[in-house]
Amino acid sequence: MPVVLVAIAALACLVLMGCPARPQATLPPAAAKTVAPANQAVREVRATGTIKAVREFTVQVPQLSGQGGRLTITKILASGTRVEPGEVLAEFDRTQQFDSARDAQAKLDDLNHQIDQRKAENRANAESRASEYQTAEADLAKARLQLKRDETISEIERLKNAEKARAALARLDSLKVSSGFRAQADAAALRILELKRDRQGVALKRADTNVGRLVVKAPHSGMVALESVWRGDSRGPAQEGDQVYPGQSLLRLFDPSEMEVHASVGEPDGAVLKQSARAIVRLDAYPGLVFNARFLSASPVAASDLGSPIKRFAARFLIESTDTRLLPDLSAAVLIRAGGDPAVELAR
Repeated sequence: MPVVLVAIAALACLVLMGCPARPQATLPPAAAKTVAPANQAVREVRATGTIKAVREFTVQVPQLSGQGGRLTITKILASGTRVEPGEVLAEFDRTQQFDSARDAQAKLDDLNHQIDQRKAENRANAESRASEYQTAEADLAKARLQLKRDETISEIERLKNAEKARAALARLDSLKVSSGFRAQADAAALRILELKRDRQGVALKRADTNVGRLVVKAPHSGMVALESVWRGDSRGPAQEGDQVYPGQSLLRLFDPSEMEVHASVGEPDGAVLKQSARAIVRLDAYPGLVFNARFLSASPVAASDLGSPIKRFAARFLIESTDTRLLPDLSAAVLIRAGGDPAVELAR
């Protein structure tokens, strides 16, 4: 029996070896298709950044025209105060500027009175010159009339009349010359007073401008954040009564409804900075807060710090949500994605 089984197995092997193998079906090259992977890899780059406001206004101690020295704060809003456009942010002592404006106005009024008086004097001088000229003309005419009586008067009288006519003619010629110069002198004196008045008007306008500069108003709505200034031997927020120098930063007004993050991306990772790039922002001060952000812009050229060989791109990402704890100057960790949906990370 075992011999029969072995013979049957050997016969089956010979039959299989004799049969030709069936060729495997293949698709023509034109029908071949490439199937993309279901989960395409998303490139992620981690960076650090700082929270900034899209709209921000810095209030500095005003620079006054023609005056230096420190200014005294009489009013300043506290940090966290919300304001609307036109509301007063800070105010400084205006006593000296009011005094300067009052003095400038008094000098301007005095110069205006001097100009009116000078105009009246010029008119009187012009009338006086005209009267003198008419008198000289009358004396000349009278002297010439006396010369016509030569036949009826003595030689001495004739010589006297001739001398009077010559003197009257010389006086008339002198008045013609001097009248023009005296008119120019009067006009010059009036012009000097007018220039003084104009200069005093500029001083008055400058004093009024300085008074307006000492009241700083909000250009847009937002929230107030006080800056640190030197107060004696320490630094802290400015208070009413402090004396500050012109050009010093006192506070910032920012709009909390639109915030962005300024990130620094290394030059090798600059390829992720595209219009479709998205980012996830986490605040270092509040690790539980996570925000979605979209790419806004980036510097076209990578730059490095002085003495550092590492170059970086400066990029801006707009944060798409708001939170009361989202404040300027907070440090943040930024996860930049060249593709994909950043909301997946938030769901984890």
